[in-house]
Amino acid sequence: MSRSRVYQWCTWFGEGRTSLGDEPKSGRPKTSTNEENTTRVDELIRCDRRMKIREIALKLEIPKRTVHEIVHDTLGYRKVSARWVPKMLTEDHKLQRVEISQRLLQRCQQDNGDEDTTHIGVGPGGDVQANNNLFDNLITGDETWVHLNTPETKRDSMTWKHPSSPVTKKFKVQRSAAKVMATVFWDAKGVILLDILPQGPCINAARYCSTLDRLKEAIRRKRPGLLRRGVVLQHDNATPHSANLTQQWLQRYGWKILPHPAHSPDLAPSDFHLFGPLKRHLGGMAFETKDDLISELKNWFHNLDVDFFRVGINSLLSRWQKCIDLHGDYVEKL
Repeated sequence: MSRSRVYQWCTWFGEGRTSLGDEPKSGRPKTSTNEENTTRVDELIRCDRRMKIREIALKLEIPKRTVHEIVHDTLGYRKVSARWVPKMLTEDHKLQRVEISQRLLQRCQQDNGDEDTTHIGVGPGGDVQANNNLFDNLITGDETWVHLNTPETKRDSMTWKHPSSPVTKKFKVQRSAAKVMATVFWDAKGVILLDILPQGPCINAARYCSTLDRLKEAIRRKRPGLLRRGVVLQHDNATPHSANLTQQWLQRYGWKILPHPAHSPDLAPSDFHLFGPLKRHLGGMAFETKDDLISELKNWFHNLDVDFFRVGINSLLSRWQKCIDLHGDYVEKL
């Protein structure tokens, strides 16, 4: 620093200055980022939500940097992709989802000591029946296809990269045609039955009832006393699950059905909690035979901690409440 500059700073400090930083300067006045341009940008975006920054800049004849500042900093816009949902829900679907969620939450409050006597366990014929403790007696299940070769997702293949690291490549891989249908029944303590259907035969009511016979025997061995207390089964509204033959089987053994709204995988624990981690675990694996795949499935389910299953069942409470808060719309990840 020059001698004169030192004298200048000493004079400033003597006059009471305490900051070592530069004083704010007015700079060149902004002529593009003004209220008029902000309003025009907002109108263009509201007319076409897919318009690009470059297109807005050309249309308004202002710099792209200014448009970017207006869009992101002033107006607070951010560009996102549309959220995938299983089905476009109608108002009737949403109303059904809200009503069923309210009934289920009401039953859980009763289990905690509420004096209200409204019941939610529904028999095969649609009659309302009582249940002592919902989650203690609840068994949920569903089917999913499992391939011998499941490609790893792009997200799961992400790696840390240094600026000097070489660019990684990921080749497109198709799922194998060979696959098996896995039917999994589980509760808050773990998997009760894993039933494998080879590729070819389809699941119909007779096949599903046969699976329920094996489930009943598995419950007798792994959950003593549950058959006596009464099973509450949660499954979706697929044709084999709602067929008359299946309803007769459930009525014969006195199993209750947990109400489940149509088109609602976000309210089915197998869909939102179990099958996703399973497919991610199998991502990138290739099996020579179906026996090797089945062995890996059994090992994965066996190694899961009991907390994993308890969290999946207990998360139904927050999902039912979230469904009500969203007025029946689909529930995203919690």
